[in-house]
Formats: sequence, C-alpha cells, structure tokens
Amino acid sequence: MHQPRRRDRRLARRVPPGPARRPASLHTVTGADVVLVGFFSAKQKDFETVMASAATELAACGARVVAQTVQRRGVSDGGVRKMGLPYSSRTLLSYGKVREVAQVCDRAGADAVVFVASLTARQQRTLTAMLGRPAVSLSHILAAD
Repeated sequence: MHQPRRRDRRLARRVPPGPARRPASLHTVTGADVVLVGFFSAKQKDFETVMASAATELAACGARVVAQTVQRRGVSDGGVRKMGLPYSSRTLLSYGKVREVAQVCDRAGADAVVFVASLTARQQRTLTAMLGRPAVSLSHILAAD
C-alpha cells in the first residue's frame, strides 16, 4: 500500500530567494578582455558589419575584443519559420556553440562574454554559469553608459 503524499515535502525543496544579485554591467567590461558573440538569421547578410560595429562600440567603452564567434540560424538545416528564433530559450545558442564559446574564452583568457543580441535575465544567469564568466548583452552595456 502506498503512503499518502505529503504536501510539505514539496515546500521544503523550494529554495528561498537569496539577495538580489546586481547584473553584470559596464563595470564588467571596462578594461576587460571580452569575447563577442553574435546570433544571426541566415536572412541577415550584413552580420559582419554588425559584429564590426559592436566591436567598435565595446572598444569605445574600454573593452578589448579578443575573439568573435557567430551562430547563424537557418544556414545548414533550419526551416524558414525557425530562422528568427533562438536555438534554445535557455541559452539563445545551440549547446555545441556554447561549449565552443567556453573553449574560446579559456584559450583567449577572456574576462567576460558580450552578446550582440539582447539576453533575458534567465539567459544571462544560465550563460554566466555555463561559461564561467559574466555574460552580458551589448544593449545592457550601452544602456548603462
């Protein structure tokens, strides 16, 4: 015979919210070595121009871009309907590309990772944990300026 389900057990598993952490900002990239990461649809042909202008904006903020990585959606085997969507809602990129970015960061000795696309708070937390260094969006940095 099975035991009745205890409701208080589920409540005990919940983690109480900790103190609010301040998101990575302009201070994270000022004077830091950063890896610039772009996520683009296959329809967007001028992605190299966008990456170059993002690198220029980061240099104006005092960051040094040590490497750049691009994830293109819909180039190899993506459907037309999915081209504008992220590969993963948790990380924006595919998991293989996240591992590749982590390796590039380790080789280059980067202090932070800057994404050209906007990141949600969840994506920022997940990518920071997976990459082992702060992950911020370029729009967040420019807004803090």
